[in-house]
Amino acid sequence: MLKIYNSLTKEIETFKPIISGQVKLYSCGPTVYERAHIGNLASFIYVDTLRRTLETSGYKVKHVMNITDIDDKTIAASKAIYPELPPTEALSKLTKKYEKIFLSDLEAVGIDTDKISFVRATENIESMQTLILKLLDKGFAYQAADGIYFSINKYRKADKKYGQLVELSVDQTHIARINNDEYDKDEASDFVLWKAQKDHEPAWDFKLPDGQNLIGRPGWHIECSAMSEKYLHIPFDIHTGGIDLKFPHHENEIAQSTALGSDRLSNIFFHNEHMLVNEQKMSKSLGNYYHLADITKKGTDPLAFRLLVLQSHYQKPSNFNWEALEAASNRLKSYRAFADIRHQPLLEINIVSANKNEGFEQTYEGMSSGLVREASENLDTPSLFAFLDSYISRVESTGYNQKYFQKFLKTIDDLLGLDLSNRPDISSTQKQFMNEREDARKNNDWSKADELRKKLSSEGVEINDTPAGSIWYRP
Repeated sequence: MLKIYNSLTKEIETFKPIISGQVKLYSCGPTVYERAHIGNLASFIYVDTLRRTLETSGYKVKHVMNITDIDDKTIAASKAIYPELPPTEALSKLTKKYEKIFLSDLEAVGIDTDKISFVRATENIESMQTLILKLLDKGFAYQAADGIYFSINKYRKADKKYGQLVELSVDQTHIARINNDEYDKDEASDFVLWKAQKDHEPAWDFKLPDGQNLIGRPGWHIECSAMSEKYLHIPFDIHTGGIDLKFPHHENEIAQSTALGSDRLSNIFFHNEHMLVNEQKMSKSLGNYYHLADITKKGTDPLAFRLLVLQSHYQKPSNFNWEALEAASNRLKSYRAFADIRHQPLLEINIVSANKNEGFEQTYEGMSSGLVREASENLDTPSLFAFLDSYISRVESTGYNQKYFQKFLKTIDDLLGLDLSNRPDISSTQKQFMNEREDARKNNDWSKADELRKKLSSEGVEINDTPAGSIWYRP
């Protein structure tokens, strides 16, 4: 039974899907004008783990993520990088480049992109215009000289609450208009739905009811409202994003989507906290603004970053530094060494002669259900790792059974995405080296044993000599 913190109610709730056995999940995706930084990737890792937990719990999940490929940032970057190109071509060239990099980064940190339906803003302009026209028709939107805006006063007069996720300062006598896609003021402001065309900007025709063609492009907030409604219908089950999106983006999404009828855009809003770097907010000016490429160029496996992220609870700020990443990398290596023992009969108990088949089945089912239980308690990944570590010690001391051990590794992967269950066996030649080394040790031929250890090490196979015999692993 999944329990999850809901930013709407400010409480941990028992999850109840709208349709039994199914989950509709919407994630605010990247703005593809540069590489996603590690804080962005951390947010998507938490969402991926939420999806994994839902699926492991038996739900069928439809996961939609938007790609923001038209907004203030993408336009500014495309102008700066490709000034010689027509606006629409420059925008497309820029956003396709960074979308490709983004998808590659997701795969690198263990996110299965085949599980996500990616939808681009530029391919859904008509849906945005349809929603804007409805808001205009009902009086929740109005036209100004530079575009079309959403009216906060009209929304509130319709007995709707603006400020469902955050407490906002509302001045009924004067509400300013905000034309920027993003802003920091924690107060109610009429926000732009459609921006009239400016020089050297990509634009689309927009036929208004009075016959006017208001050429321009959508504001940022309307994009997610239109696409979530189109692909999931509203209300849907869970809306995700970083805590920085609570206001204004998610608050404005709620207003746009609920003005016309539905009380809720999504039943649950799932927000993860910031990732800090050395306990400070990431900033280019501070020189602590990192991308996944900064990690991989140091030779660190991207899955070590995934593990680092999940060692912190999603509701608490996580902290990145190179020492913590190295520790996570070492922890990942220890998990991989643990997974590699499934190929080694030395540790496998003969369950027929020992008559322990039932005991092993109960042990591994208990281990697997324990992992799911920890994940289901508001995605408590730190407790999940603690639970996992305690059982690793147990298995290494008592031996294992191939059938149930493989199932256990699969459960770990299903929840955490660390790719432990598919690790291949060593080659037949390497196994022969292992046997020769074991014979050399029995004959006290330590020189030959050391030579064979070095040979295996050069091929990426390391050895632990235990009382039961030699165990190989690959870092």
